[in-house]
Amino acid sequence: MHRLDESRPFLPVSIAVLTVSDTRTEETDTAGRTLAERITAAGHVVKVREIVKDEVPAIVARLRAWIADPSIDVVISTGGTGVTGRDVTPEAFEQVLEKRIEGFGELFRMLSYQKIGTSTMQSRALGGVAGGTYLFALPGSPGAVRDAWDDILVWQLDNRHRPCSLAEMMPRLQEHLR
Repeated sequence: MHRLDESRPFLPVSIAVLTVSDTRTEETDTAGRTLAERITAAGHVVKVREIVKDEVPAIVARLRAWIADPSIDVVISTGGTGVTGRDVTPEAFEQVLEKRIEGFGELFRMLSYQKIGTSTMQSRALGGVAGGTYLFALPGSPGAVRDAWDDILVWQLDNRHRPCSLAEMMPRLQEHLR
């Protein structure tokens, strides 16, 4: 299922981690910490890690700044993907996305279903691209972060993954602008 072409060199990716929460602090942000630890363990770089409130303008501003930063390849957020009134991460992402990666959310929910059953339908996890930067919005639990990273993103952000990966497409994300 997951095959790495060991004849290719590993190319680390620079990732920004965004926690969306009204209540979490750096000390209590277990999902963000779990994600940052996994990114580093896989050989990638956590370029920056921040917490913003569950407010569309704040999320959009942070996303736009990181999309404009050429040193950031990927933004992964945790939190705010549910269905309550304060869950606005997908709405913020929609304001910046140029293309959606529909399969990411579908695959995440399929894998999550095996662990939490029909409760997975409450997740609005999503992926996409903007300004040559990959963007992924994950639920705010450590379990959801582990599922998304271990079962999907660690493979797709590794340029050695076969038959193909999102990482190897990075140089082509803005070819329409050339």
